[in-house]
Amino acid sequence: MRSDAQRNFNQLLKIAREVFAEQGAEASLRDIARRAEVGLGTLYRHFPTREALLDELLRSSFDELAERAKSLETSSASDKALVAWLEEIIAFTHEHRGIIAPMMGAIEEPESALHASCVALRSAGASLLARAQKDGKARADLDGAELFDIIAALAWLREQSSHASRADRIFKVIVSAILTN
Repeated sequence: MRSDAQRNFNQLLKIAREVFAEQGAEASLRDIARRAEVGLGTLYRHFPTREALLDELLRSSFDELAERAKSLETSSASDKALVAWLEEIIAFTHEHRGIIAPMMGAIEEPESALHASCVALRSAGASLLARAQKDGKARADLDGAELFDIIAALAWLREQSSHASRADRIFKVIVSAILTN
């Protein structure tokens, strides 16, 4: 990549991270381009869709969360590992306002730029759940897709200011419904 193109790419990522943190994942791409001092065409040359931009911003974090799940599998009791990972992923989604809707859409859409990252994340959670189920510490009738839905619901709840104060209690209620001991 030419040095000016690389500079634009890096600037777009930096500004997109700031704008998404301020306004959420549905922030204006035009605003991102304007604040990065590039044209909208430049933004679209680097990131043809909003999902492509989100994927570039979130992929390393998703990979870290998936790796964290793998490390928890070997370092913690299965029930504690599952709960710790759930807390981490819900906190992550809360820090990245508005990513739940694109994630939930992407997981069902193989053509989405976010699809592979979201599937890997769901698989990481499913693996932790399966381990807890094998140990008799989690409900046997729950699967990875349903766990991902629960994560989305709890993350959405945290994003709602009128419900955020109850989010921790509801998390504990849900965890007690998932775990068998």
